Amino acid sequence: MRTLHPELPPIPSRADAVGEHLAGGGQVAAVLPVHYPRSLLRAFDLLPVEVWGPPVRDTQLGDAHLQAYTCSVVRSGLAVALAGGIDVASVLVVPHTCDSLQGLASLLLDLVPARQAVVPLYHPRVGGPAGTYFLAAELRAVYTRLADVTGRHPDDAALSAAIAREEAADARLAALLARQGSLPLGDRAFYTLARSREYLPAERFTPLADAALALPDAPADPAQVPIVLSGMFPEPMALFDAIAAAGGRVVGDDTACVGRRAYPAGRSDDPFVRMAERLVDGPPDSTRGSAVAVRLARLRGLVAARGVRAVLFLEVKFCEPELFYLPLLRAGLEADGVRSTTIEVDVTEALPHQAITRLEALLETVAP
Repeated sequence: MRTLHPELPPIPSRADAVGEHLAGGGQVAAVLPVHYPRSLLRAFDLLPVEVWGPPVRDTQLGDAHLQAYTCSVVRSGLAVALAGGIDVASVLVVPHTCDSLQGLASLLLDLVPARQAVVPLYHPRVGGPAGTYFLAAELRAVYTRLADVTGRHPDDAALSAAIAREEAADARLAALLARQGSLPLGDRAFYTLARSREYLPAERFTPLADAALALPDAPADPAQVPIVLSGMFPEPMALFDAIAAAGGRVVGDDTACVGRRAYPAGRSDDPFVRMAERLVDGPPDSTRGSAVAVRLARLRGLVAARGVRAVLFLEVKFCEPELFYLPLLRAGLEADGVRSTTIEVDVTEALPHQAITRLEALLETVAP
């Protein structure tokens, strides 16, 4: 348990959440990044626990099966799986987020069998009706696979109830993001709360978020430089200590693990179509093939709404979906007079000193 604010209840750890769910007779699904239908897993009484490149320093078990230029999220995830670090899970969900994760799914299915049932999930690279139709059909196939693994067959009523819980939790996440710069929480505490969505069931996350949203706004500190954080996910969390030490504050989020997963409510009465709508209509994301112009418009909207003078792109080394977008995104921001910088990290390592220097230089150039 961790307490983020004197007036907030403590947040359960991953181990606590997993233990409670297993004690209640449920099962666990380990899930790799980024987008997947939480509500479908929960309808099967599977608790999704996400694996975003845990801080494993020795990735040799994974490295032995992967190219040297594979991103550290995949290398670390495979190392953890092979070392037994996710043995508590009965299902391993691998979304087709990128070629590296797709390759990992093939590896675990055909060459290095996992201890869990491996469930790949294929995402459309287009939106609109075509993308929704494709994804709804894919989710029905995943339903069949989960039914085979668990022996459960949740009906439409159970699916709809799970969807309602997840939509409520995502609405709270969106509300937290809307107040990111004003809540009386430091950056590390804010992201600890927001990222607890990665492992807490919706019915545990929602009251925690409500408690945070009930806190009064904190007065703005004119000495702090407001920035937007973009990239896959903020690891290592020491990044936030470095931002605070350099006089910055994150007031807007465009990360794949938080801001790009504030999914809207669905519209259809068909639970599979509704789940597909939520993912397809989510915020623009490089891993779903969103247009560069749409991603840039989202960043510009965050910059304008939050009074931001700089954007920090924190990227995982070798993350091709993100890196392909960066030149045009940065050029668009520069044309608006918004400074930016890119920090590449390996999630199995500590935050490099060079990254701290880049961050300090960015904040110095835009400080009042």
